[in-house]
Amino acid sequence: MKFKFGNTLLELLVALSIFAVMAVIAYSGLNTILMVRAQVDQQASQLAQLQMAFTWLANDIEQYIARPYRDEYGQTQFSLQGTYSSLELTRAGWHNPAQQPRSTLQRINYYLDRNTLWRAYFRVLDRAQNTEPIKLELLSAVTELHFRFLDDQQQWHEEWPPSREMGATIPKQPSPSPPLTLIAIEVTLNVTQWGRLPRLLRVPKMYSPLSPVPIPNTSESSEAPAADSSNSQKSPPAAP
Repeated sequence: MKFKFGNTLLELLVALSIFAVMAVIAYSGLNTILMVRAQVDQQASQLAQLQMAFTWLANDIEQYIARPYRDEYGQTQFSLQGTYSSLELTRAGWHNPAQQPRSTLQRINYYLDRNTLWRAYFRVLDRAQNTEPIKLELLSAVTELHFRFLDDQQQWHEEWPPSREMGATIPKQPSPSPPLTLIAIEVTLNVTQWGRLPRLLRVPKMYSPLSPVPIPNTSESSEAPAADSSNSQKSPPAAP
């Protein structure tokens, strides 16, 4: 008489229990790896955005040029204007590979809106009332944007031009004391994932923007020199 050997029901239940435990442990480890991978990718993306934001700020400030502009109301404004949480300036070096009929100067504005750092610029420097800015989102999860301005007297200011210099528009008479010159801008970003991040950026050395030069009006023609040249071409009267 032959006997058939096999697994009992109890042995099958024990084997299934061991397999279930091993599967739960393997899934937990895989889930942890996937969560860490997602967090690393998110932090890497935020770090890349942070580095790009500081790169934009550094490039624009290093290309700063003291050229005032006309606002939408026709008023001449300073080439650089900054407050506690915003910065607006004129920069040079705007590349034009397509040879479009535009200037290489660009008006830039940095500001914080709904915990997002924005960079806005205008296609024209002297804008009209219907000129709209082009906005670029630089960095999200920003709780604070802070600017400070260092002058050539090693004094820090919360705004630029300083409040005592705001009346120094295009002067008709020379000022008894030389105006202040901006030499550096401190930018501080408070980011949720990284905390408070200050950065000191150098401003190109040039004449003080507190004494802006008048914007040349190309529509006016110089008629006086033409009149003088026409008079000089007249032949002298004949001698009697």
